[in-house]
Amino acid sequence: MNIDYPLRFDDKGRTAASGEEDHIRDMIEQILFTAPGERINRPDFGCGLAQLVFEPNSPELAATTQFLVQASLQRFLGHLIRVETVEVSSLESRLSVEIRYTILRNQEGVSATFTTERRTT
Repeated sequence: MNIDYPLRFDDKGRTAASGEEDHIRDMIEQILFTAPGERINRPDFGCGLAQLVFEPNSPELAATTQFLVQASLQRFLGHLIRVETVEVSSLESRLSVEIRYTILRNQEGVSATFTTERRTT
């Protein structure tokens, strides 16, 4: 059983579960939006994508983000997926990352987009 993320309860009051493809996508999301040092006993976990939205837009930032995302996914999920491409786009206060990957168990190709936005209060 794969626990769904974010943690929630299903209609029977039990911990909600998810399928393999959804679970892998959930794990990718956790890696992308967890800042290094945020997890106890795992100070190297994550790539801190949400923090990059505060950096000025530039080709260098896009290249750095692509490298950071690909390296983090390969490190933490390399036993489950093969990252094919990572494309980063930044528009005003929004940072989007499109990831194409293959699930190793069944060789299924998947594309997923993750977005973070700078919030002003």
